[in-house]
Amino acid sequence: MPVLSLDKISFSYGDKIVLKDISYEFEKGKMYCIVGRSGAGKTTLLSVISGLAAPTGGSIYYDGKDIKDIDKYKFRSRYIGVIFQNYNLLTKFTALENVMLSMDIAGVKGRKKQNAMELLADVGLEEDEADRRILKLSGGQQQRVAIARALSYDADIILADEPTGNLDSETQNGIMKLFRKLADQGKCVILVSHSPEVASLCDERYELKRI
Repeated sequence: MPVLSLDKISFSYGDKIVLKDISYEFEKGKMYCIVGRSGAGKTTLLSVISGLAAPTGGSIYYDGKDIKDIDKYKFRSRYIGVIFQNYNLLTKFTALENVMLSMDIAGVKGRKKQNAMELLADVGLEEDEADRRILKLSGGQQQRVAIARALSYDADIILADEPTGNLDSETQNGIMKLFRKLADQGKCVILVSHSPEVASLCDERYELKRI
C-alpha cells in the first residue's frame, strides 16, 4: 500500500485553476521528483500535500486514511517533514537549537540534545558548525540543517521544494546522496525541482503541466 495517495486533487485561486485532477501514489523506500515548467503548480502541490493548503477538490490519503480525518497539526508536525526552498530556519538560533525546537513542537521525548547532534552529524555537520547561528553557515550547511530538522521527529514522508536550486554542483551531489540514503532507509522522499539532473537521480518522475 502506498504511504501517500492523491486522488483527483484540484486547487484554484479564485477563478484561476492551478491543479486539476492530479492522482499520484508514493511509496516508502523511493525517491520521487515532481517536475514541470514555471507556473505549473509544483510548489502549490507541495503545499497541498503537506497540509499547508487545502485542495479545492479531491482527497489525500496518508497510510490509507483521508488526511481530513487526521489532526492537521499532528499531520504536519509528526508524519511529514518539509524542507522549504528558503529553508525557513530561525536565524537567531544555532543549527542545534533549530533542530531541538522542532523536536519540542512535535513532542519528542528523551535525550533531545544528543539526538539532535547525531542528526546533524548524519547530514554532515561538524560539532562546531552545529553550535553556529544560522547566518554563520553557508547555503549548503543551512540546507543540511533544514534536512536534519525535517528528520527530527522521524516523519515517514520528506518533502523538499527545489532542494538544490541555490547550491553549487558539489554540494548538490552531497544533498542528493543524503536524500538517496533516506529513501534507502525506508523514507518516502518527494522532491519538487526544475532540474533534469535531479529528476534523473529519482526512482520515479511525475510531470505537472500548466493548465
